[in-house]
Amino acid sequence: MPARELTRRSRVRELYAHPLGRDVVESLALQVGRSPRWIDNPFVGSLRLSALPRLTGGRIDDAFVDALVALMATVPDVPAPNGGPLREAWFKEAVFYQVYPRSFQDSDGDGIGDLRGILSRLDYLKGLGVDALWLSPIYDSPMDDMGYDIRDYRAILAEFGTLDDFDALVAGLHERGMRLVMDLVVNHTSDEHPWFQEALRDLSSPYRDYYFLREGDPGTPPNNWKSFFSGSAWRWFPEAGLWGLHLFSSKQMDLNWENERMRAEIVDMVRWWRDRGVDGFRLDVINYISKTPGLPDGNRLIGDLIGWTGMEHYFHGPRLHHHLRQLRAEAFDDPDCVAIGETPGIGPQMGKLMVGDDRRELDMVFNFEHLENPGKDRFDDYRYDLAYLKRYYTRWQAEYGTGYWMSLFFDNHDNPRFVSKVDPRPEHAAAVAKLLATIQFTLRGTPFLYQGQEIGMVNQAFTSLDQLRDVESINRAAELAASGMDADAVFARVVAGSRDHTRVPMAWDAAGGFTTGAPWIEGDGDHTINVADQEGDPASVLEWHRRLIALRRENRALVYGDTVTERSAKRVWRYRRRFEGSEFLVVLNLTDRPVRTSAPPAGAELLLASAGEGRDLGPYGAQLWRVT
Repeated sequence: MPARELTRRSRVRELYAHPLGRDVVESLALQVGRSPRWIDNPFVGSLRLSALPRLTGGRIDDAFVDALVALMATVPDVPAPNGGPLREAWFKEAVFYQVYPRSFQDSDGDGIGDLRGILSRLDYLKGLGVDALWLSPIYDSPMDDMGYDIRDYRAILAEFGTLDDFDALVAGLHERGMRLVMDLVVNHTSDEHPWFQEALRDLSSPYRDYYFLREGDPGTPPNNWKSFFSGSAWRWFPEAGLWGLHLFSSKQMDLNWENERMRAEIVDMVRWWRDRGVDGFRLDVINYISKTPGLPDGNRLIGDLIGWTGMEHYFHGPRLHHHLRQLRAEAFDDPDCVAIGETPGIGPQMGKLMVGDDRRELDMVFNFEHLENPGKDRFDDYRYDLAYLKRYYTRWQAEYGTGYWMSLFFDNHDNPRFVSKVDPRPEHAAAVAKLLATIQFTLRGTPFLYQGQEIGMVNQAFTSLDQLRDVESINRAAELAASGMDADAVFARVVAGSRDHTRVPMAWDAAGGFTTGAPWIEGDGDHTINVADQEGDPASVLEWHRRLIALRRENRALVYGDTVTERSAKRVWRYRRRFEGSEFLVVLNLTDRPVRTSAPPAGAELLLASAGEGRDLGPYGAQLWRVT
């Protein structure tokens, strides 16, 4: 169904009826802790967009309204209300587990995790209940951004092993009834990729159009876009007299997806990996691949609001859906091949346009709004309020209906440990970890674990910037220092959000167990939370995960059932899962204090309880009841 075209004379209620407009309004409302129902006010809803600059005293200007209208034009369709009938699929029933190869298991004592190390731990993953392993990049890379800067799409970085090792890993997974999902990074390549090197070397090379390369004054970038890794999104190459676009590291050069030959090479590469046995792909920042033609300047006000000038020109570009449909049709054409999109900034309505069964684009998306409280970002040091998580997931579960499917995650390689964000006190770590696991394995959607999450690993007690290895953290520290911030404040700001908290080695035993050598990143050396100590302990976070995973596998209602949220106090979250006559009740205490909640239905069977009994839940307590 086509979306209604908006103009400056459109009314606010028409903006809210537009799928992207609704996501924008609801996201902003969440950020300020307000309900979007104010749009229902007849006066507000009837306002014309052109009147907003005058009514806001200039805080919203005409350029902002023009940019908003142009952004809405990139979305020509409205998602189907329910997305169609429920379709069962292996990836909906599966439990995914993300491995960060450099930090999972070292097999040769060089301090760097590798493919053989992962292979040696497959029985552990199988015993946990994992169905699919998601492997962060192992391609040949200069490792400027830890493998997300790919130099050769068809080679394995030597420190990880060889293609033979990769084939052995695939075989080991398939022998155990497990599948492999690879990270696919196709928004950008390394500046050391042969395509880019040839583009710089030869003025007439066809590879020059594979990237965004622009002539100009070395002191004046082609536009005002900002990089996510600090500074301008443009790098000057003096030897070629060209500017190159990089939304991320200055060594990660953005690909031009308008180039048909480049797209064909990407498709061919994907099929090459599929032929080696890969069962699916997680597509890195895939919603950034389409840019506004001409790469115009970003709106200043939008840049101030979201922190990155220019983002409105690529977070949902005009040809995004065309490119995704081509990938699905030509590269992921096997119905058993799962395609998962990392899509920063994409809300429920836009997510539907990517994952609806009728769309033939992606199967699931990763959205990150739930990882920070309203008005906060990753580098803020604060206690996360779980009441927001309740509001967020209640909204998404209601929006997605039967024809759309969610991903469910808390930890990954790009964020600190979520347990520590909720409550950094050691005495509450296990309870918080069990609470989060209960949410993840009882809501409707596919759970994605990140290595160490199943044992409740927490943030590291870093004491110096010298301990960090992440390019984002290092660049941010340099930028903050250059702004005049004192050294202690710089460290506090950077360490709060550093990605290195989740990139330290996996803790297999009290001595670490990751390597016989010196690990590539040390962390704080505290391995109190480890696999060996939790094995077989019924009170452990590890065994809690195993029981949850087993219950989800045995009960289709916990996979496919409707989610029905009950009325409850702000700090309590109660919801039911219903499917084919089976029903479960989940009761959660979202605080660090004991709470009393409504009694479970008569005859209900308590399957799991992390703290407290009956109506009484201990701090961060979680209960799972079988109702019928």
